[in-house]
Amino acid sequence: MPESLVLKAQDGAVLTLTLNRPAALNSFTTALHRELFTALDDAASDASVRCVVLTGAGRAFCSGQDLSDPVVTPDLTPGAPPKDLGHVIEHYYRPLVLRLRSMPVPVVAAVNGVAAGAGANLALACDLVLAGRSASFIQAFTKIGLVPDTAGTWLLPRLVGRAQALGLALLGDKLPAAEAERIGLIWRCVDDAALQADAQALAQKLAAMPTAALVATRQAMDAAQGMDLSEALDAECTLQRHFGSAHDYQEGVAAFMAKRAPTFTDR
Repeated sequence: MPESLVLKAQDGAVLTLTLNRPAALNSFTTALHRELFTALDDAASDASVRCVVLTGAGRAFCSGQDLSDPVVTPDLTPGAPPKDLGHVIEHYYRPLVLRLRSMPVPVVAAVNGVAAGAGANLALACDLVLAGRSASFIQAFTKIGLVPDTAGTWLLPRLVGRAQALGLALLGDKLPAAEAERIGLIWRCVDDAALQADAQALAQKLAAMPTAALVATRQAMDAAQGMDLSEALDAECTLQRHFGSAHDYQEGVAAFMAKRAPTFTDR
């Protein structure tokens, strides 16, 4: 049997998913899309999982779309119809990003090596991004006459502002991990040797926190991008009314009063 394109390893409440096409720099094929979507979907319905780590095997996180995949490779035969890239976006990249952004647990990206094109935006769609010092982020789309996808047009300006987003997207230059941290594109740049251990430590910390509240925080911040101040305040009121009656709030306050570590269970 061929080796899985997405390796799974669970340590307590933390599930690590590793893109496993190292010889192809973990570039996307339809088969990889299917396996990753299924792995995320399975994690979403598994009550034992309270945090997911997404990383890549070998020397890359993900180099984007595999241009040798028949679904995207142009047919240069005279008169041949063009490939429908919109179909690929609609049926593979769009569902994958929406699955990531609707995960009922936090998702940490541990970016080892290059994250290019769709691979860069896959990482940025996660909740927190750690990158090794030798890692880089490349919005490679204009290099082949395309525009950013995998939610790049939505994510980039929200993360770094319009000026930086356009510079990254139009020029398609390599952005080192340290610079990505400096401009606010990612959460942290760490030494390569510490990347996986630091990602696991961060994930274990998140897994011990109030999961439902963490996910609602992500959702509230995303939703607030389309709200005015009054609407955002109303949304906060609704959320606090809900979470104020939940177990984790009661447990958190009780633990604080008793000066003990809380045990959060909501998901």
